[in-house]
Amino acid sequence: MNNQFIMPAPPLPRTPAEEQKLSGRLTGFKVGYDEGYLRGRLAILDGRPEEPLPVRNIHVMYVASGKGYPYSPLDDAVLFALQRLTAQVTITDVRQNLVELASAQRPDLVLVLDGLDLPLDQVAVLRGRGIKTAIWLTDDPYYTDFTMKIVAHYDYVFTLERNCVEFYRGLGCTEVHYLPFAAHREHYRPTTGRSPVSRDVSFIGSAYWNRINFFRDIMPELMSYNTVINGIWWDRLPEAPIYGDRIEIGKWMSPQETAVTYSGSKIVINLHRSHIDEVANNNTLYIPAASPNPRTFEIAASGTLQLSDARDDMGSFYKVGEEIDTFSSPQEMMDKIRFYLTHEEERRDMALRAFERTLKDHTYTKRLNQLLTVIYG
Repeated sequence: MNNQFIMPAPPLPRTPAEEQKLSGRLTGFKVGYDEGYLRGRLAILDGRPEEPLPVRNIHVMYVASGKGYPYSPLDDAVLFALQRLTAQVTITDVRQNLVELASAQRPDLVLVLDGLDLPLDQVAVLRGRGIKTAIWLTDDPYYTDFTMKIVAHYDYVFTLERNCVEFYRGLGCTEVHYLPFAAHREHYRPTTGRSPVSRDVSFIGSAYWNRINFFRDIMPELMSYNTVINGIWWDRLPEAPIYGDRIEIGKWMSPQETAVTYSGSKIVINLHRSHIDEVANNNTLYIPAASPNPRTFEIAASGTLQLSDARDDMGSFYKVGEEIDTFSSPQEMMDKIRFYLTHEEERRDMALRAFERTLKDHTYTKRLNQLLTVIYG
């Protein structure tokens, strides 16, 4: 019997097609692992209960803007928070007779959102009856030509723009407070299962002229990735037809649809509108904008990486370079897009840190608690 050991034949070299197939499988495993890890971590963080806040024994009459979408989601968020922070909430809007309603309901505080369409004589009567009044302005500094005419009629003024605080104080308002918007967790949260959306880059927003001018020169490079842009007025961009349905023109997306899109995108661009826009703004004093817009918090709450244009007060809310990243030019934005699309761990960790920070500090319950603390201590 011959027990001589026979060496096995060496494996045949893989063909280029087989090498490509193997590489694709390994890449797929890595992408799947990275995605699963991110979704799993987000699910754990999302499952943590929000820090309990005091419930005040007060009755708040909340006056919605009455303007419908896109203001109605803000109403949902404020109302949700008030119902958890106060003993009683009465909901109404600017089209109703607040004096009659207040006579029947006897609120301690009347809180108005936006307020541009609310008759000021009603506010005067409420104050005359000893009812505290407060307004939370939604669009500073873009409509200061209008807001400057109404702020002095309220006991308390809350603005989401830091640069408007001293402006309103200069108009005689003694109680002006900086209170940006936040993320409503009932609307904006990550998709923790398999996402129905899969994009490299997303931008959602109206095509103000500063955005058109910013994107034009970099469109070929930006759209070389799996990039989709959504919002009204994008027919202003001459090249829009080239990209077909990857520039979705004229569609208002619901908060839930927006959140799914954010969460299914590796990178979301946040490009703020300009404080100088002769067509869209009513800001003849050209008060500059330093504060982050509401989308800043909503993108972060959706569990994705955000690239935002630099704003002076961004660092008060997120650690730039750790929780959010910024750009100052189109080319810098493209450089960072290239970097984060090829550095998955850095992208994932920044998204997770921003998400955790948002849940901790930037929800509407936290903001409304701040507002009530200003008024009631």
